[in-house]
Amino acid sequence: MEITKDIHYIGVNDYEIDLFEGQYAVENGMAYNSYVIMDDKIAIMDTVDTSFGEEWMQNLRQVLGGRTPDYLIVQHMEPDHSANIDAFAKAYPDAVILASAPAFTMMKQFFGTDYADRRQIIKEGDTLSLGAHTLQFIAAPMVHWPEVMVTYDTLDHVLFSADGFGKFGALDADEDWACEARRYYFGIVGKFGMQVQNLLKKASTLDIQIICPLHGPILKDNLEYYVNLYQTWSSYGVESEGVMIAYTSVYGNTKAAAKLLADKLTEKGCPKVVLADLAREDMAECMEDAFRYGKLVLATTTYNTDMFPYMREFINELAVHNYQNRTVALIENGTWAPMAAKAMRAKLEGFKDITFTQHSVQIKSALNEDSLAQIEALAEELCAK
Repeated sequence: MEITKDIHYIGVNDYEIDLFEGQYAVENGMAYNSYVIMDDKIAIMDTVDTSFGEEWMQNLRQVLGGRTPDYLIVQHMEPDHSANIDAFAKAYPDAVILASAPAFTMMKQFFGTDYADRRQIIKEGDTLSLGAHTLQFIAAPMVHWPEVMVTYDTLDHVLFSADGFGKFGALDADEDWACEARRYYFGIVGKFGMQVQNLLKKASTLDIQIICPLHGPILKDNLEYYVNLYQTWSSYGVESEGVMIAYTSVYGNTKAAAKLLADKLTEKGCPKVVLADLAREDMAECMEDAFRYGKLVLATTTYNTDMFPYMREFINELAVHNYQNRTVALIENGTWAPMAAKAMRAKLEGFKDITFTQHSVQIKSALNEDSLAQIEALAEELCAK
């Protein structure tokens, strides 16, 4: 794939993978992206996952057309991008390896060598001339590993963005970019919003016309759309007006309350209502919706004087990923000692900028007149502008 006259795609598609990073379901596979910049000097941008080393090398040789690469630029050391560094180093013994100092420490851990005889440590503001192309290196620590650098090509105005602007799915997956990019972002990068904001500030000074991430499609058109989404996500802003209702239920009574609330919100004109059974739905999908919408309802049964385990897991995941700046409502059920709301609130009070609704719902075993009235009042509050 030719990206510009001099920049070529040599990445691979993984159609066999079922769980990315051992936890994220990827029904449409995964892309591991790598690029070649052909100039007086030739630079390779990252490698690919270990399972695709030979395919990647074949792609590389085809683009090289008999020439020899001068540089391997390592932006990110996660194995899905770095696994073939050593194979490349052995195939091209004269090539210089460029990376941040922390990246070379990680190479020593992965490969038993830090390539001291052929390495070039790069840092913020360093540049590399390939001839017509000059590469500018920009530090991006904790987006989402500490060693990350991104690279800007000043000639073609291309930002090689490492894991930034990545998404799940092979390159030929016919799916909405935002949906899988959002799930990817909040699952993998979302904890580090401040660091992403810092990178976006640096990137705002550049004339970027193409974004080449390490996962997902090359972005060329309407870049403002993608950048604005990243601004919203990394600042923990509300992307879409709506309410997510996340529930767990043992015998169906809490589920009935959650569904009733969803129906009432829809009747009252709430722009979007998402209902999620935490015991059955993909946790990463649920996380995505929790961050997408401005209001979250948590409904669960009391279980061993605490909340139901799937709800506890969900709230723990929200904490790990820095959930903040949202309105939260609580629904609890308990036959002999309702305790779930207290347990949920205790965890959520440690989150940043969480506003609890004035109304909540308490169910004792099954819905009755009192709890139905509470659901009505909560629906009114959640739909209020």
